[in-house]
Amino acid sequence: MTNLHGRPSAAELVAAVAEFLETEVREETSGAIGFHARVAANVLRIVERELRDDAGEAPRSALAELGFASEVDLAAAIRRGELDERGPVLLPALRTLVLHRLDVSHPGYARR
Repeated sequence: MTNLHGRPSAAELVAAVAEFLETEVREETSGAIGFHARVAANVLRIVERELRDDAGEAPRSALAELGFASEVDLAAAIRRGELDERGPVLLPALRTLVLHRLDVSHPGYARR
């Protein structure tokens, strides 16, 4: 993804706020505020990974191989039963999509 607006990029801005919450805010707070700062920092780290999504080509390729432009379209076709006979092709594509989501939301979790 190109950065049309120069630096800092959106991902860099999000990372800076997450770092601030993880360090300075967490060091100066406790209890519920500290917990919420940790949750907010985790949310921002997910957004940062989504913005930097360098591995996004694998899910796009998996969808394209099945003939779909989006996961929404794929899910609708699955609900309609249109892919029942394509299990040998569908399951690896679904695995790719799920692993990509896990890598963005919780890096390393799927590889445990």
